[in-house]
Parts: sequence; C-alpha cells; structure tokens
Amino acid sequence: MSHSALDDAFNIFDLRDKAKSRLPKWLFEFVDRGTEDEVALRNNRSAFEHIKLKTHILNDVSKRTQHVTLFDKQHDMPIAIAPTGSAGMMWYQGELELARAAKAAGIPFSLSTGSITSMEKIASDVGGTLWFQLYMWADRNLSLQLVNRAKAAGYEGLIVTVDGVVAGNREYNQRNGFSVPFSYNQRNSIDVMTHPRWLLGVLARYLLTTGMPKRENYPEELKQKITSGWKNQAAVRNDSLSWDDLKALRAVWPGKLMVKGILNARDAVMAADHGADGVIVSNHGGRNLDSTPAPIDVLPRVVDAVGNRTTVIVDSGFRRGSDVVKALALGAKMVLIGRGTLYGTAVAGQAGAARAIDIYREEIDRVMALIGCTSVADLGAKYLNSSGDSISVNS
Repeated sequence: MSHSALDDAFNIFDLRDKAKSRLPKWLFEFVDRGTEDEVALRNNRSAFEHIKLKTHILNDVSKRTQHVTLFDKQHDMPIAIAPTGSAGMMWYQGELELARAAKAAGIPFSLSTGSITSMEKIASDVGGTLWFQLYMWADRNLSLQLVNRAKAAGYEGLIVTVDGVVAGNREYNQRNGFSVPFSYNQRNSIDVMTHPRWLLGVLARYLLTTGMPKRENYPEELKQKITSGWKNQAAVRNDSLSWDDLKALRAVWPGKLMVKGILNARDAVMAADHGADGVIVSNHGGRNLDSTPAPIDVLPRVVDAVGNRTTVIVDSGFRRGSDVVKALALGAKMVLIGRGTLYGTAVAGQAGAARAIDIYREEIDRVMALIGCTSVADLGAKYLNSSGDSISVNS
C-alpha cells in the first residue's frame, strides 16, 4: 500500500479499517479484539462518552504546546507507545518502524518482551527514549537476564506487566485457527493466501532474509521461532508473581520502574510503597479479564490515592485526542497508545505509525484550543464538566 493511501486516513478508525483489509483475519483480530464477551473492550470506549469537557472562552490559545515533563525528561507530546508484541508482524521489521516514528515525534517507545526485534537492535538502530516491558516468569533468573540486558542497552524505563498471570480467554483465536506458538492449518493458511500484500510484504520478506521470526528478547534457552513449541513451558508461567518480585526488581533496576495493570487505588499505593516510579492504570486493552472497569473510570481514585508519590500513566481504549485530554485532566501524566499506532504500522510501516501519531497530535491540539487551554501541563479538574456546573433558568 502506497503512503498516499494515508491521505484519506482522517482518524484512528480509518487506519483501523485499512489495517483490517490488509491483515489476515487471525492476525487483525489478535490485535483488535478483547476477551470472552468483550464487555471490557466496549466499556473502555464507552466510558469516555460520559466524561465531558468544560470550555473556557476568550483565552488567548495562539501559543499552544503539548510538551510534557515525565520522569524529569521533556517529551513533545503527552503520549507514549505502549508495549505490543505484534508490531513486527504488522509490517516487516515493524518494531523498528514504530520506534523510528516515536523517536521522530519526540515520544517514548516501549518494547515488549514478546517482540521479534531485539532490544539491542532497537537501541543501536533507532535510540530515543526507550522503555522495556517485562513479564516476570516462574524462573526469576531468566527474567533478570532480560532486565540486565535492558540495563546494558541503555533503556531508561522498565515496565513490569502484572495483570497477565494467566492468558486471557480469547476464544476468537481458536475459531480463527490462531495459537501461540503459531501453527499452520487450513483456516489460517487460506486466510494468509487471500491477503497477498501481507504475505509478500511481511511473511515472505522474513522467510527470504532472516527466516521465520523468533522471540528475540527471550533468553537463549527459550529463544525459538514463533512457530515452535515451548522447550520449557513451566519457565514462562507467572502465576506465582508477588509484591516480593517488585521489591527484587527495584533492587536491581537503576532506571524508572513502572507497574502496568493497576486497577484499584490500594494496589497503586502498594506499588509506590515498593518503590515504583510510575503506575500504569490499565486493563490490558480489555484483553485479559473481561469483567474489569474502564481504566479511565478508575484513574481519578488512583490519582487521589497516590498523590505525588508516584507518576500515574493510563492506557486502554484511547482512540481520540479528546480521550487523551480527558485522561490528563483527570490527573494522568501520560497516556500509552497501543492499538492506534499498530493500525498505522500495519498500513504503511513508519509512515503509517507517524500518521497515527499525527492524528493524536492534531486532535489534542484542536481540543486544547476549543477548551481554552494553552499547555497540557495546565490540564486539570477545571477543564472537566461536572453536575455541579449546571444552572437552572426560571421561566
């Protein structure tokens, strides 16, 4: 798909439609869908509709800025790229493409444990503000190998994901013939053959160059092709995760430590107590437990509970610049974007990811102008409409 096809991508939903047409169904739905009845997935979006913004008219907003300081470092926008393990399957070397778009936009990029590009290659070939996302495995020593590699490669932040102690019940994967590790069958083979742009532009390029992709951030004893079975299934279980693990990570990680998967105020306080520099309010994009509240609804209680003790970040369901503005007004310091930039990457690699980021930038800027705000640093409760703002007019 030529980059000119991006010209009629006016919003993230347009990019989603384009990605859907380009990707095999099993791959698109793996990225796009939720779990079980997808209640959480839908609620993540609908929750934004109930939050209204308050406008402040006749303010000079001609010098608007989206610059934000996070962990004592300035970024050009209040968004960062969330860790997503499938970028490398959206586009050939998609993780590199997405990281380049993030660097060019002046925002952080998070690399997933499950990615198919090594953390060292991202650091050496792209650079920028890099965070590494970690799953703690039953064999803690294997996880610590990744921590030490991230430290040596110069990553500034470590995101430990804590809401995936077991895999979510994603029934559509089974219906689509998709599994991890990936295996060929009649359903997914036909699906791939009917999407020749992806077959030739992504899968065939890997096969002709580096071969079938591998989980490049796994330790050598676990590093295998994405089509291979696990040599040691027990090693990658993580249902024994506890607060002691966070304490152990804090002892060995010198950079910023973030805990991803917080959905209640008590856990946010506990994370701060155990040395977390940041908490990420998240329900994994509705992909794990279906009966979870929308993170945007939980966000105010988390902010109230931790105050300035730790930095509050949020993700899940953000598709509009107005969504981002609402989260910042509710007290978040930054928003992680996952699916939005994956859609763009699937459409046109770095150019597509950049278009997604541009859409968020343009929408955030427009909303700021319309509510009378000149800086994202100024966003707060005064820009949120509440029931107390209503007035009655007697006839």
